[in-house]
Amino acid sequence: MKRQDLLRSYANIIHYTGLILIVAGVLTLFPLTCLFFWPEEIALGLGFAVPAGILLLLGVFCWRFFRNKNGQSLDLQQSAVIVVFSWLMICFFSAWPFLALEKLTFTQALFESVSGWTTTGLSVINVEQSSHVILLWRSLMQWAGGAGLAIIMLATIVGPAGPALGIAEGRSQQLVPQVRHSAKIVLQIYVGYAVIGTTAYWLAGMDLFDSINHAFTAISTGGFSTKTASIGHWDSLAVEAVTLPLMILGNLNFLTAYLLLHRKIKAVSKNGEVRLVLLLIPLCSILLFFLVSAKLYPTFSKGVRVAVFETITALSTTGFSTVGYANWNSFGVLLLIILMLIGGGTCSTAGGIKQYRIYILYKSILWEIKRFFLPRTAITENYIWQGEQKDFISEARIRQIGTFVFLYLATYALGTLVIASTGIGIKESLFEFASALSTVGLSVGVTGPQASPVILWAEIFGMLLGRLEFFVLFTGFLKILRDLC
Repeated sequence: MKRQDLLRSYANIIHYTGLILIVAGVLTLFPLTCLFFWPEEIALGLGFAVPAGILLLLGVFCWRFFRNKNGQSLDLQQSAVIVVFSWLMICFFSAWPFLALEKLTFTQALFESVSGWTTTGLSVINVEQSSHVILLWRSLMQWAGGAGLAIIMLATIVGPAGPALGIAEGRSQQLVPQVRHSAKIVLQIYVGYAVIGTTAYWLAGMDLFDSINHAFTAISTGGFSTKTASIGHWDSLAVEAVTLPLMILGNLNFLTAYLLLHRKIKAVSKNGEVRLVLLLIPLCSILLFFLVSAKLYPTFSKGVRVAVFETITALSTTGFSTVGYANWNSFGVLLLIILMLIGGGTCSTAGGIKQYRIYILYKSILWEIKRFFLPRTAITENYIWQGEQKDFISEARIRQIGTFVFLYLATYALGTLVIASTGIGIKESLFEFASALSTVGLSVGVTGPQASPVILWAEIFGMLLGRLEFFVLFTGFLKILRDLC
């Protein structure tokens, strides 16, 4: 690339990074609304005002002085660099309140920030001793991280960014042809989830503050809670009945949710991810009930509630819990690990390998068996339904998915070994890194204030890889290295 073209490309990158930093700066000020209701926390305001001010000033500078004058759209490589730059900077500045107000170490503060923005939900703070502004900030990070900063920017700021920015942040599908309109619809659906969830939690018996926090973290499949015991604190059928559909909605591809809102049930029923979920949830709930929870909990209803809830929270990668896992047998722990690794719907707020990829690999086995019985000259069209259209699956697509799954599992193995090297048992290491890499947030007690920096840094890298996916990070860093060389 010519030097002039390279400079123009990076000016475009810095311009759009500035817009995302502005969005993040405004979001960082939002927790200060708590001060109207809890004025005794006014002294904590500076812990948010300073990082918000820096983000806003830096964002405005990048936006104004590197203005995209020629209306140039972004390609995927440029978008990957923007996502890498903006996410790293925002995670860094979002750690500021935890450093200043919670007195965490830098590693712990960054861990809490990354866990929030990646919608993981693993935590190193005592939430029941934290201030309201900190609790709301944790929930807001998960809500914004679930939607995606690029989606929020595209939906609120006019510009020629194009679809590549959304693709780089994990939103490869558009609901309507126009990029900005599609982003606005996604944001409207997402805000609607939050409003409905808040109202439902309040009616179920939570106070308003807890309702807002749990609605934000349920629909973002984040799992941060205002209580140490998570949803189990309430031990309420009503609260669990509200949480379950919110986790499932957060797990859904936004295109599927859009079709549901338009009552296109036939199109939804053809969707491979929906079919996989409808198989996995009842099957795994039954297995968990008979092989784990029926033996541990005193009543039939409690056993059923635990089996269903823990299945959905693991598969949707939300990370809420109603019980601990210390007394679970190895089968129950292994089943939760498998569900966490499978993860949620593609283009949803969930993490994991994603149900779309699992479904494609399953179908590819069936297609291969079918091909074995066909004549050599037979021509077949392999497809699955995406929305109301057929998505034809090429051999190249299957190879790409296979490569991704291999990288994912190799990273999982490496991260597990790193945690195990600190003296943690292999079962606990497998569970904890699956939770981090798939951005779930369930824990068997390894992650917490007592966790070593080695464990926290391994999980930080795992959470970022899991949220942004491997190819986006690789593409972003490789472009930077190539351009520097």
